[in-house]
Amino acid sequence: MNIAVIGTGYVGLVSGAGLSDFGHNVVCTDIDKNKIKNLNEGIIPIYEPGLEELVKRNVNSGRLKFSNDLDYSIKHAQIIYIAVGTPEGNDGEPNLSSIFDVARAIKSNLNSYKIICTKSTVPLGTGKKILDLITNKKSNNKVSYVSNPEFLREGSAVKDFLWPDRVVIGASSVKAFKFMKDVYRPLYINETPIIETSIETAELIKYASNAFLSLKISYINEIANICDEIGADIHTVSKAMGIDGRISPKFLHPGPGFGGSCFPKDAKAMIAIAKKLKLNIKTVESAIEANELQKQRMIYKLENLLNNQLKGKTIAILGLSFKAQTDDVRESPAINMIDHLLIKKSKVKAFDPAAGENMKKLFPKLYTATKWEDAVKDADCLIIMTEWNEFRGLDLEKVKDLMKSHYVLDCRNILKVNELEKLGFSYDNVGHKHQ
Repeated sequence: MNIAVIGTGYVGLVSGAGLSDFGHNVVCTDIDKNKIKNLNEGIIPIYEPGLEELVKRNVNSGRLKFSNDLDYSIKHAQIIYIAVGTPEGNDGEPNLSSIFDVARAIKSNLNSYKIICTKSTVPLGTGKKILDLITNKKSNNKVSYVSNPEFLREGSAVKDFLWPDRVVIGASSVKAFKFMKDVYRPLYINETPIIETSIETAELIKYASNAFLSLKISYINEIANICDEIGADIHTVSKAMGIDGRISPKFLHPGPGFGGSCFPKDAKAMIAIAKKLKLNIKTVESAIEANELQKQRMIYKLENLLNNQLKGKTIAILGLSFKAQTDDVRESPAINMIDHLLIKKSKVKAFDPAAGENMKKLFPKLYTATKWEDAVKDADCLIIMTEWNEFRGLDLEKVKDLMKSHYVLDCRNILKVNELEKLGFSYDNVGHKHQ
């Protein structure tokens, strides 16, 4: 099947490469000429495990191509995936200008029956607006619309696309659903659940899923804060909770607050959806508020650990991305921490295996080391902000020798508490003091 994927960002590139791996002929198209030039030269614009190999394999097979020619891509495709950005706009609602730009381009290039499939996260009613924009009496039978939300986790997006928990297809016609079922046939053969539903239901499933996961993270963070106050162990609490099949252990890991391109934006969009319907969604509102408070609590912990003496102190931050296995710093809790440290006139030295350059776009003068040892050397305090695997196995004796003073704030609970105590570190973490 001939497929055009419009947009080569995180969702578009992973989806396009994944669809080509299913055996389809895919052209990933973007108006950013430099990005397409780099992709044609084998340069992947984002850090995502397994993506470079997936792209290379399908480019070499001839099934995956990259182009700036939007008109050509639309005309030669049977299915057009819309995968452009929908950044947060006013009042928490996504900015859909790029979505409608693509819709207008499709309308101008309709030369045969097309299925328009939206992968981008869009609010309720967007599918109808796209159809209304494109269709008229002449084109009414030339277009079907599908909402096919993505559930890709940064850091494991390739696996999530090739081996998903489920595929949601909200189609405007039986014909469109049959086409989409053929697209995902390799998954259907493997008995991946394919959920056929209305367009509006598919649009809501994405927001409802991410908002719920946001709730779960904020909840366990607040339980961790209670553990801090009473001396309980959050690891044991979350483990016992997770054994309950009704709860499950996923997303019960306390930390400095959630970030990234999805959870904060989608939770706010969920609130905007409810407000439009003159409804309240207090649980999600509280999750967002709790998340911001959690970021501030990490700052409070640091202040308390260092007796409010941050001025002139050298602070090493390990981890800048909002989570491990990605270079994405959007809404990263590390941003709040760096902001505060700079206001307090601390000297910040940072290291991240992938996200250093992206964080420097926000803080051009930030010192980013090329290895963790350089960040830690002569530091008064070490802060773990992201749970990269290489930080889990830090040689704490070496850390102690490199540091000037021996303070540690572990916002991810990945360091061994008994070893920190044995070596004489002053430390704090999130709900997991040594018993």
